[in-house]
Amino acid sequence: MVYSLGIDAGGTYTDSVLLDDDTDSILDSNKALTTYPDPLDGIKNSIDGLDQEKLKKVKIVSVSTTLSTNTILEGTGFPVGLFLIGNYDLKEKLPTPHYVKVAGGHTYNGGEKEPLDEEAVRDFAVKIKDKVAAFAISSFFSIRNPDHEIRAKQIIREATGLPVVCAHELSQDLGAFERATTAFFNAQLLPITERFMSTVEKDVTSRGISPKIFMLKCDGSVIGIKSALEKPIESIFSGPAGSLVGASFLTGNDSCAVIDVGGTSTDISVIKDGVPEMSEMGAVVGGWKTRVKAIKMETSAMGGDSHIWVKDGKLNVGPRRVIPLCRAADLYPHFLELLKINPIPSKTLIGMNFQPTTFFTRTEYEAMGLNDLEQELLDSISSSPTSLRELRSRMGRYPSTRILDSLIQKRLVQCIGFTPTDALHVLGDYTARNVEAAEVGAEYLGSLCKRTGDEFARYVKETFAKNMASDLISFFLEGIPREEIRKIFDIDCPTKFKVDIPVVLIGGPVVAYKDILGSIIDAEIIVPKYSDVGNATGALAAKGVRRVDFLIRPASMAAPDWEYYVFSEKGRQSFYEYKDAIKYARETGQSMVMQYMEDAGLDPDHVEIDVKKDEIVPEGWDFPMETRIRIIGVGTRLIDEEA
Repeated sequence: MVYSLGIDAGGTYTDSVLLDDDTDSILDSNKALTTYPDPLDGIKNSIDGLDQEKLKKVKIVSVSTTLSTNTILEGTGFPVGLFLIGNYDLKEKLPTPHYVKVAGGHTYNGGEKEPLDEEAVRDFAVKIKDKVAAFAISSFFSIRNPDHEIRAKQIIREATGLPVVCAHELSQDLGAFERATTAFFNAQLLPITERFMSTVEKDVTSRGISPKIFMLKCDGSVIGIKSALEKPIESIFSGPAGSLVGASFLTGNDSCAVIDVGGTSTDISVIKDGVPEMSEMGAVVGGWKTRVKAIKMETSAMGGDSHIWVKDGKLNVGPRRVIPLCRAADLYPHFLELLKINPIPSKTLIGMNFQPTTFFTRTEYEAMGLNDLEQELLDSISSSPTSLRELRSRMGRYPSTRILDSLIQKRLVQCIGFTPTDALHVLGDYTARNVEAAEVGAEYLGSLCKRTGDEFARYVKETFAKNMASDLISFFLEGIPREEIRKIFDIDCPTKFKVDIPVVLIGGPVVAYKDILGSIIDAEIIVPKYSDVGNATGALAAKGVRRVDFLIRPASMAAPDWEYYVFSEKGRQSFYEYKDAIKYARETGQSMVMQYMEDAGLDPDHVEIDVKKDEIVPEGWDFPMETRIRIIGVGTRLIDEEA
């Protein structure tokens, strides 16, 4: 018998799943808290909770992680030098101070616009080589001709010996600035991803197994470790992609909508006929537009650990993530007593940071570059829960909300507060932590909006469910503001939105929302077994997918049937016969797909290849003005039959 191990290193929990490859059934699963800044302990603790005898039969390990996404969001990546080749008109801020614009680049048809300034490339590389960990290059119209990127890469490697990433290696889409951003973040993530994957490899090999290791990509497919280390940017949003594929696998539905409730956010996505629905635009991370192909996803800052706070009698959800009261009472021995005697702030003070349920703790992150007011406040907060009353006593005044926000954003201070998880504890839907702390918090906040503790908890649960429903409907009704859709769910009327495909809930205690969500929308709501480890399951259930795009155009519009250019990852090729250009695209695309599958360790005998061709033929033309060919290969993981 052969088993596979799925791992999802999320923001809160690291999940692991053991799968029997012969029966496609889950044998065991476990959750452990993710550890920072080194995820090794979290991975080790998660795997330790699995059946160790069955673990010895593992031949495949597939990993999903939020590491890339969080690195970009937190700005904690390695420094990178960026080369912009060609006529860049920089109207937007770049993600690095280490950049240079040099002469070069190509035209829309792949012709050289001006020669590459090789001396400028070499000089800048040598100048900053001791300040950066890698380099990224983006040249104008490199998707039509990558020669200048390839030459610049050669020069930089010879001059510095550091890793170099070219934009054309990552995307064939238009948008020079976005390709530059994509190349930059990929270069920034290289050492981080290598360290993470070596951590995974170190743990599994220490257990006496030598499996093939895969990483889940943000398009819902898997990639071999070799390619994963070359293109770590493709792992952003791999968590939501894992939940989507995992939901389909766990329920047996090739088509379904998925609501993935995490600690920080709720993600909506859809899979149709076994293939995740893809976004037409590149993934956007932390406000940065990339050209990375990712699943289409609707995300809201609402999760199980979202801060619930009351202002002017109105309930607010998030956007901040906090430690739930029920968990804080387990983490800190005297927290419950502190909570019980915590006073309600005056009406003039009450806000997101000033709640009767709010406490602050100092984290282990190193404080750097703080002003005097920030340092004073930070020094007043201890590593154990600190109340607003204590801060006032230590400082002689209440802290500034603005300065509190600054310390929280810098991750120097962590908040404790009431959350949807606490509401579920009050209602008895989920009682893994300290119920009494949740009940005290509900009574406090309920008093601010004239409700009992139980009434307040039900109000939170109902609001959360309505927000889930509006996120789902907003996903399908593009162009209609989510806020307008959300208002509909507060209207008491006998109508409902109908969803024709099953809606699968993935995440921790999502079963608590099944009935109430079903009363709000007309849909089949499914909470599968192992829904709490759906992402890790998706990392195992995902297939290998390779997409290769070709663009065929006449070399000259004056003589459209004289010569044809074929643009692809391979650069620009020229053909005098249209049929030869088509043949080249098909054969090269299929060859690239098969090479990808082989490099990834996927079975070449079980690869399905689909060819899609779209032609634009203007009226009066005998030949197409433009032809787009997409080769899509889908493969399954290679299983070691010697086990």
